Amino acid sequence: MLESSSAPITSLYIHVPFCAQKCAYCAFYSEASSGELINRYTAALVRELEIVAHDLKPKTIFFGGGTPSLLNFRQWETILRAMEKFNLLGAEEFTVESNPATVSPDKSKLLRDFGVNRISMGVQSLDEKLLDRLGRIHSREQVFKSFDILRAAGFGNINLDLMFAIPTQTMDIWRATLNEAMAMQSEHLSSYEVIYEDDTPLYEQLKAGEFSVDEDLACEMYEELVSRALNGGFHQYEIANFARDSKSTHPSIHPSIPSHACKHNVNYWRGGSYHGLGPSATGYVRGVRTKNWANTQLYCDQLEKGKRAIESSEELPPLRRAGEIAAFGLRMNAGWPLADFKRATGFDLQNEWAREMEQLEERGWAKRQQDQFHLTHQGLRFADAAAEMFLR
Repeated sequence: MLESSSAPITSLYIHVPFCAQKCAYCAFYSEASSGELINRYTAALVRELEIVAHDLKPKTIFFGGGTPSLLNFRQWETILRAMEKFNLLGAEEFTVESNPATVSPDKSKLLRDFGVNRISMGVQSLDEKLLDRLGRIHSREQVFKSFDILRAAGFGNINLDLMFAIPTQTMDIWRATLNEAMAMQSEHLSSYEVIYEDDTPLYEQLKAGEFSVDEDLACEMYEELVSRALNGGFHQYEIANFARDSKSTHPSIHPSIPSHACKHNVNYWRGGSYHGLGPSATGYVRGVRTKNWANTQLYCDQLEKGKRAIESSEELPPLRRAGEIAAFGLRMNAGWPLADFKRATGFDLQNEWAREMEQLEERGWAKRQQDQFHLTHQGLRFADAAAEMFLR
């Protein structure tokens, strides 16, 4: 919805840039770091929260990384008490990303006591050799142990994050991982195909010819994922995201979206505003996109001087922003209810993108109904190519 210029922003993303070690596939800004820098980051983040608190009334909060669960008990307590002081707690959905190796009973209880009600656990694989290949620090046993710790702490909304098309991963290994993940009975499942990004060890290995990419196998693994998730009681609501639906106890955002869908991410895909805090975080507030410095030292330096650590900001022309919103929204199975798109952007999807919609329908990648436009099952597999057509 086109936002009022004075209403507070209802989504908050916080980037925690620290990891125990860098994973072989990761191109996000993160670093293996010392306790001293993490303490400095914690103090700087509290300053940044204080600066933006007046413009926030969070319905969704998401701590991503890096590895947010790497922060120790005292660091988490400092951040959460500051959020309490600035009146930023009480969100409908408060998510923290966790690595199974860094989940503990005391931190889990602390998070739960301060209103964190959703955990996204980076499992990636349940095969020991593949975990090693990806550079993950956790074992398969720690996944099950951490899941039990989170349940015991009272978390009733847990996401398991998996990867497929990992080098040397066979269909049998993928099926075994899916079997075990399904048996855990989480509320949400997200699963991404490995992407080979510049400046990552995995990309260097690919370039050196240590393995090759099998696109057909990747497609088969994706089909297996969708089939197993749907048969396991999940509803697909975005290319890589599946959630359970229990609308009686957990109201949904929209009739076509399952109740345990990640509300924070749905806000992104629907073009909503959000404040982004922490090193390298992007934000989008009232038509202006900001990006913080992707350098923790510099981030801390700026905030210690009482300034935001913003490297760049850009006001997007309305039509360009509407094109981005169209592209993001098409990643969701429901696509775009036409009236919702007009409310969100002020533009009519059928007028501005008539030719692109027609081309997608001709390819069999999309379907137009009376009041909705969405990608087909085949189209979702090529969603990135479809989305590019809407960018202005």
